[in-house]
Amino acid sequence: MERRRNRQHSQSPMSTLKQLPALVVLERIPIPVLAIGHDGSILFTNTAFADMVGCEPEEVLSLRFDEIFHEAPESDSLLSAVHALANMVVELAHKDGSVVRALMSKSAVMRADDQFALAAFQDLTEQLWVAER
Repeated sequence: MERRRNRQHSQSPMSTLKQLPALVVLERIPIPVLAIGHDGSILFTNTAFADMVGCEPEEVLSLRFDEIFHEAPESDSLLSAVHALANMVVELAHKDGSVVRALMSKSAVMRADDQFALAAFQDLTEQLWVAER
């Protein structure tokens, strides 16, 4: 452990950042993030997303797209449906049966041959609830 700390101190911050694995970074950011496979499987969730829907990360990973997203648009391809939801308020299923309304970003992976979508979310549930009163 000490060698790692010493090595990090001798490196520039940019060198250290370049060496961080993407999944470590995604887990550490406090913004809810979810990766969805072309088959509807949940490939990755960070703790922030799991907390937003009232689950442990392992529980989210055992779910499928249609178990989390309410009223997803019909499409020939699941990834096309996910891309169609980009920059829109989506309804997500909370573990307690309630609905979480969140703004979903467009996918961070955009190539035509990508086999998954990676999106960030902003929980708007309380804000929208207050605005609708």
